[in-house]
Amino acid sequence: MSTLLFVYGTLKRGCCNDARLAGQQFIGHARTAPGHRLHDMGGYPGLLAASGDSMTVEGEVWLVDADTLARLDAFEGVAEGLYRRAHVALQPPFDQHVVAAYWPVSPVDKLPVVGPVWREVARGTILEDQRNVGEA
Repeated sequence: MSTLLFVYGTLKRGCCNDARLAGQQFIGHARTAPGHRLHDMGGYPGLLAASGDSMTVEGEVWLVDADTLARLDAFEGVAEGLYRRAHVALQPPFDQHVVAAYWPVSPVDKLPVVGPVWREVARGTILEDQRNVGEA
């Protein structure tokens, strides 16, 4: 069985962990429904649902097989309680699909807001000027 997975950080194409999706099917670029933010967790982002917020998050949708999904769960620390895999609401054309994403378990709302897009420079670091984009 395959799962549609929304990735928004280091698993995106061209980012430091994109090889973990090797052999899987890239479906397309996507954006969350309003009410989502990215926070800097120290070299990688955390997705946060922020009701009442108009911010959206850009990412990619992949069709991932069960073996790869199990490896991604281990990488994301699902069993350890670091992240949980759960549904994320996306904008069309993915709004009618069940799409999963990895959500941090620990609170991230006090961490710096990255903005709508995670970008890397030099493996795992983000551009300083993208911090706090959503806080005005």
